[in-house]
Amino acid sequence: MNIFDFEFAGAELQALGSGAVYWPDQELLVVSDLHLGKSERMARRSGQLLPPYEGIETLTRLDEAIAQTRPKRVICLGDSFDDLDAGRSLPEDQITWIARLMAGREWTWIEGNHDPGPLEFGGSHRAELILGPLTFRHIATQEGRAEVSGHYHPKAQLILRGRSLTRPCFLKDSTRLILPAFGTYTGGLHSSDAALSTLMAQDAKAILTGSTLCEMPMPR
Repeated sequence: MNIFDFEFAGAELQALGSGAVYWPDQELLVVSDLHLGKSERMARRSGQLLPPYEGIETLTRLDEAIAQTRPKRVICLGDSFDDLDAGRSLPEDQITWIARLMAGREWTWIEGNHDPGPLEFGGSHRAELILGPLTFRHIATQEGRAEVSGHYHPKAQLILRGRSLTRPCFLKDSTRLILPAFGTYTGGLHSSDAALSTLMAQDAKAILTGSTLCEMPMPR
């Protein structure tokens, strides 16, 4: 299993190569920033046409993460849909796919800045959720403690054998864990950006995603 075990705020967690986090003690899978319906939203707002396959790719990877971990609970940390209209306009096969993934599981949709309200999907819809020692919300706060969030789509650069390699990454310090974007077409914000470098502690770490997960000091 492609995982990286780490401790955060007293919870023993596992980072998955896909960008999800699994909490074995709670049988909980956490993903962030699926941005389903992104190609539809971009076509509607700007006329820019992208191949309309990002939903299939994103849901395929989510399906694989669920098959890998078999969670009883799933938390989506906001911006699950690229906007509310995109969520309402998903193809019927994707709506059915989501319903199948949700079946028999406790599923929580955290509100994001792209989807700041409930859609006609099952599960619960919350601004944030406290579970054990951890608080789950979309955007990290300066005063946050034991906080798991997304929003920034962090990525980090690694120099390997003289070549530059950039990957989506988790960022963590003693008080915050920020997940990478799980969705296709989501892009990313370098960890050296001021929005992240001023938020995270000086001893923060980055866990690079991919086929082999790698922990390193957070690049600044």
